[in-house]
Amino acid sequence: MSLKVSPLAPAAFPAMPPLAGLEVTTGACGLKYRDRTDVCVMVFDPGTTVAGVLTRSLTASAPVLWCREALSQGSARALVVNSGNANAFTGAAGTGSVERTVGAVVDLIGCAPEEVFIASTGVIGEPLPDDRLTSALADLAKLLRTDAWPEAAAAIMTTDTYPKGATRSTEINGTQVTINGIAKGSGMIAPDMATMLSFIATDAALPSAVLQSLLTQANERTFNSITVDGDTSTSDTLLLFATGKAGNQAISSAEDPALTAFREALEDLLQDLAIQVVRDGEGASKFVTIDVSGAETPSAARRIGLAIGNSPLVKTAVAGEDPNWGRIVMAVGKAGERADRDRLSILIGGIEVAKNGWVVPGYDETPVAAHMKGQDIDIAVDVGVGEGAARVWTCDLGHGYIDINADYRS
Repeated sequence: MSLKVSPLAPAAFPAMPPLAGLEVTTGACGLKYRDRTDVCVMVFDPGTTVAGVLTRSLTASAPVLWCREALSQGSARALVVNSGNANAFTGAAGTGSVERTVGAVVDLIGCAPEEVFIASTGVIGEPLPDDRLTSALADLAKLLRTDAWPEAAAAIMTTDTYPKGATRSTEINGTQVTINGIAKGSGMIAPDMATMLSFIATDAALPSAVLQSLLTQANERTFNSITVDGDTSTSDTLLLFATGKAGNQAISSAEDPALTAFREALEDLLQDLAIQVVRDGEGASKFVTIDVSGAETPSAARRIGLAIGNSPLVKTAVAGEDPNWGRIVMAVGKAGERADRDRLSILIGGIEVAKNGWVVPGYDETPVAAHMKGQDIDIAVDVGVGEGAARVWTCDLGHGYIDINADYRS
């Protein structure tokens, strides 16, 4: 499937510095695609810690189930990711595929099985020809590099139209640390932790429990606040690795004030990647930011925002450049969260459209319609019941989404 690069794509892949304690390699194993890389391998130095959030889908893939168990011990030596085949809904065959891949990595680098993490993305319900992957591992290991981040981001793509990466530099107790990350995702995106994968690495020295707390909190406001089509994947995986090579002072609590800058940088990087996923939404031509205020709690505000962002009627109106604010009212009402109909206010492009449950007097749709013709659409809603607020990101829904998904297995 040949796809044109999204009109919402960033200008270029960022310059990402090497990260001490981590090497990367990629290869073409022919798992589904021809003439392109489809496997990414990361190898971490001993002492690397790990945290992760995974899909809560009840039909989670075999790799997700493996990672769920492996995360409990908190250390990592390797990550193997393949694209083109999700190894989901494949029963005992899928479990065996994961175990064989893990075993091959253990033999190659000499580590415990639970220090190997696996992720797969692509078609659901087809057995993974893992022999093509495992037979290539020894040769791939000879090509490990410290600067292969662009290749890694490209190797994990499926219907993505561009590779997604981000980097941040920050400090812990005066010690400089780096955070690098890549992600893939374009369709089946409504993360609940959609074939959405993201892998983050830092040279900071942080214990697994601290990493887990930081990641869980940041994830709620980033990846769990985006939607392309409302469908949660069987494969959602977000992993954070810390090699410890920066040599910062020991940290024992996620609430340590020394982590303030690191916490902010991590969330900013995750938000960057999450937004890149939305900007690559299948067939997308418009990027939509939804701000909800006046809700009972921040969680309620996020659910209202996602109800708006997941509404096919709202999304097709955006695609058609129609400022149909009645559809936003509808989406608020179906969200299942408290909202005061007679205090509801809506702004589109910063222009007040409705206030106190009714269209504003003398409403002129001309400037709102002009805003809808742009690529970046802003919607703000106040539901009038409390102080809860949240931001959600989505995209429009047009014919391109149907074209891609009607032929996904072709």
